[in-house]
Amino acid sequence: MSSSTNSTALAESVAAGSSGDVELLPFVNDKHGGVIIEMTAPMDPQLFSASLKASLSKWREQGIRGVWIKLPISLANLIQYAVEEGFWYHHAEETYLMLAYWLPATTHTLPVNATHRVGVGAFVMNDKREVLAVQEKSGVLRGLGVWKFPTGVVEPGEDINLGAVREVKEETGIDTEFVEVLAFRQSHKAFFDKSDLFFVCILRPLSFDITKQDSEIEAAQWMPVEEFAAQPFVQKHELVKYILEVGLAKVDKDYAGFSPILIKSAFTDKKSFFYMNRRDLDKASESSSTQKKTEKPLFMEKL
Repeated sequence: MSSSTNSTALAESVAAGSSGDVELLPFVNDKHGGVIIEMTAPMDPQLFSASLKASLSKWREQGIRGVWIKLPISLANLIQYAVEEGFWYHHAEETYLMLAYWLPATTHTLPVNATHRVGVGAFVMNDKREVLAVQEKSGVLRGLGVWKFPTGVVEPGEDINLGAVREVKEETGIDTEFVEVLAFRQSHKAFFDKSDLFFVCILRPLSFDITKQDSEIEAAQWMPVEEFAAQPFVQKHELVKYILEVGLAKVDKDYAGFSPILIKSAFTDKKSFFYMNRRDLDKASESSSTQKKTEKPLFMEKL
């Protein structure tokens, strides 16, 4: 009997309710009462279909809820058979597609795909009160002669502070030291219907000789801040106006942003950055140590 005949017979036996001779697909348990199937080796589509049916039947009996299938691009021929069983696309990356399925007869509670893209904008000023500015070769500002702050997208697994330093280096060749996150903006339906988080960062220049990125940047320069602010584009664009305002407030006044503090997790060995207004926190801690407990907290004085 041929292998195709065997695989068809297996599929028919599972459909008829007999799955004893069919091996379950390889899987691992997730942390939320579900399983993850990670396909790595080629598999006959009919055998895959039969094993998937048997696996779903077994997991339903065991009370498993969510089922995930991670298919590498090399196994794209199996997608049809998973979809026919009720799986839907959850997300895709360069090398794989993740499909999902909910076994209980209830509304699923599986987490949605990542909803936001993270961008950064860099306010960099030298001792001459010149800001680092660029003109882009592509995008909506191409060919308009508009000078803007260096901006970019944070890469997967990259921290905001490191992403800002990298983007400035790539676009202008300027080495910088991250100081603070000054503000952030959230917008929606920005890139393939994803939401966008844009973090405005202030960086301290460590070098001053510009080497522009030829592939993306038309021009780059240290520009007097007054000249930058006088551009019609800046006057009309509220986001750029606010970036300039908070940047100057940090340089000239007492504005405090959020600096990165490396913290440990109680659940893993990984460390992450917690961004906070450390200056005002320290001040608050000092004042609270001298303030009587019976006094009304400062934030309640206006209530």
